[in-house]
Amino acid sequence: MAQTAQRPAVAPSRRERATDRGPGESSFFFNGHVPRRRALVIAVSALFGFALTVVWSAQFVDRTIGDNVADTLLGHHAKGTPIAGVLAGLAFALATGVAGTFTACNVAVFSALAPLAGGSSLSRRGRMAAALRPLSRLALGAVTVSAVYGVVAALAGSGMPQSDLSQGGGSGLSGRLVQAMVVYGLVGLVMTYLGLAALGVVRDPLAGVSRRFPDAPMLFMGGLIGAFLVGRPFPLFRQLFHDAAESHNPLYGALAFSLQSVGNILVMAVMFLLVTGVFGDRLHRWMTRRPSRASALMAAAFIAAGVFMVLYWDVRILARRDLIWYPMAPWAM
Repeated sequence: MAQTAQRPAVAPSRRERATDRGPGESSFFFNGHVPRRRALVIAVSALFGFALTVVWSAQFVDRTIGDNVADTLLGHHAKGTPIAGVLAGLAFALATGVAGTFTACNVAVFSALAPLAGGSSLSRRGRMAAALRPLSRLALGAVTVSAVYGVVAALAGSGMPQSDLSQGGGSGLSGRLVQAMVVYGLVGLVMTYLGLAALGVVRDPLAGVSRRFPDAPMLFMGGLIGAFLVGRPFPLFRQLFHDAAESHNPLYGALAFSLQSVGNILVMAVMFLLVTGVFGDRLHRWMTRRPSRASALMAAAFIAAGVFMVLYWDVRILARRDLIWYPMAPWAM
């Protein structure tokens, strides 16, 4: 009697096998599996980032959400109330960091960590414990950059562009706004590049380093979060910045800026841990059935965030100053 050959549960097609081979070795940002429709992933992600700039209302996010959250956490009106002392300043830093979680500069770094949420098939508690390691490295990178900037702000005082409260003359581009455009434009380009690296379009710039130091990618992404403070024009952050600059105390500047970065990622970190614990096993099964899904997910998050930052901070700002035209929803004007 002839034996019946047992077929695998999921037999990848010739096209899938061809497209699942990447142009180089696998790394943190590129797992070696190229999605079949990576051009579509790029186009849809970029379109989403563009659409977000059209509808994003800084006034609603910064004032309606940010100010109310800070007021609630501090128990008083945060904006306009002088910061009385070091302890009050540290409390202000943490509260305003949490309030700034959903500002325009925190769009999608944690979305790029979604593949990590499904990275293991451990128990719920085991998955959450395993997720603490990358989160700790992310926080370390953010705190390092923030602390260094806090020291610089305290030493330089009011001589930095972020201290410029003018409207920028005829162009409306003050020193702090130019600094925000430069910083967020560069961060956006870096994120876009990492998204393309996740798809295998370009090489992962951290591939060699991450082979020797596996924590390097998470530290790097944490550094990007810390860099948000370098360009942030968020009014509550400017208030903290001026307080640190006027104190001329490097230790206070480092601690205050570090706490604001911790506050920025605190809510997202808790959400990430919850997603890891509740949906981690399902994500693991979904991604292991086709590993290119993890590539597509990470790439989409980075590209959407990168395009958003470049267009929002470098193009839409020019439109807000009537220097160029850019489509904006009526509530975002």
